[in-house]
Amino acid sequence: MYKETVTFDKLPEAVSYLTEQVIELKRMVSELRPQSSDKHVLVEIGEACRIVKKAKPTIYTLVRKGLLPAYKKGKKLYFYEDELLAWIENGRKKGVEQTYEEMLANMQRDVRHKPKSLAGF
Repeated sequence: MYKETVTFDKLPEAVSYLTEQVIELKRMVSELRPQSSDKHVLVEIGEACRIVKKAKPTIYTLVRKGLLPAYKKGKKLYFYEDELLAWIENGRKKGVEQTYEEMLANMQRDVRHKPKSLAGF
């Protein structure tokens, strides 16, 4: 640690010491960041089309309806790659695994009853 009193003559040494400390702090902070943050990259509409595999008009429609996460600055739309991938994940349909209650509700929904006026025949 630098515990000496800083005088005008020792100012270059103090600045050098502080610069080294800042560099070390930046290195330590960068090591603490989670590794998955590299997907939090800002992309433009063309790259968003490639990630989502949709055409530009479809992307614009989804953004206008508020379904696709986007950011607008001026006349340009921007997207974060990790948010687009999360949007795709959230839209995943359920597989064959249905609960008993879901199967029962689906069967009851499809049941048709005879009209009451023809019940006597």
